[in-house]
Amino acid sequence: MRVLVSADMEGATGVTWTDDCVPGTEPWQRMRRLFAGDVNAAVAGLVRGGATDVLVNEAHSAQRNLLLEELDERARMLTGRHKPLSMMQGIDASGESAVDGVVFLGYHAGAGQQGVLAHTYLENSITGVWLDGEPAGEGGLNAALAAEHGVPVLLVTGDDRACAEAGRYAPEATTVAVKECVSRYAAICLPPARTASMISEAAQAAMTRAGRREGAVGPHRIEVEFDAAHLADAAAVVPTVEQLDVRRVGFDAPSMTAAMQAFKIVTAIAGGAVQGIYG
Repeated sequence: MRVLVSADMEGATGVTWTDDCVPGTEPWQRMRRLFAGDVNAAVAGLVRGGATDVLVNEAHSAQRNLLLEELDERARMLTGRHKPLSMMQGIDASGESAVDGVVFLGYHAGAGQQGVLAHTYLENSITGVWLDGEPAGEGGLNAALAAEHGVPVLLVTGDDRACAEAGRYAPEATTVAVKECVSRYAAICLPPARTASMISEAAQAAMTRAGRREGAVGPHRIEVEFDAAHLADAAAVVPTVEQLDVRRVGFDAPSMTAAMQAFKIVTAIAGGAVQGIYG
């Protein structure tokens, strides 16, 4: 059984504010170890549950935050940016490398929602994302991509708001809330000794649902709303992207894979159009 772990950082144990997950800060250095602890707890549980190969896709920001030297030796790590499928690189593997389940570790609520460090791809420039007419954060988008490839979401960890959101896009997935949201930058946190046990036990139990399903490739529509008009103007330059309103764009794609590739382009261009403190 092969399992992909898509590991984000905002939803990791103890992370509550900007410096906790921005490379180069002292808090980030500390939280990297707590992040690794969450990942290792998941790996341990997955292996006990029957996983024979665990690939951890480091999925936060520049995707170079997880410490390889602290990674459980039974796992492998995919690190670095510019992966074609970004947070979900590896989900499309086939043959003997095909994935039997995916874990969303350290996830957070989507843009415009209540939750610790809630956002969707861009930290503060996107106010909402809709997939086929329904609100969708990173978890919802990534779950749809996994479904296209017949891969079930086994486990989601993050704050309580991220877990509630997972109930909508992956109702069969096990969830572990490592902290309780108080505000965007505050949470009631459980110590790593407790969250490690919770994550490990949940990962082991979740392996009972591992196993490929029949994937379904079909058309999808994504709409994105920004916090400023010029970001929508910039994104609308992309072919197939339509400007729907002053701050909103939308596009159609023949598959979820193509939709996510287009979404990556839209967010990259919009992110490049942000200018200093005025956004």
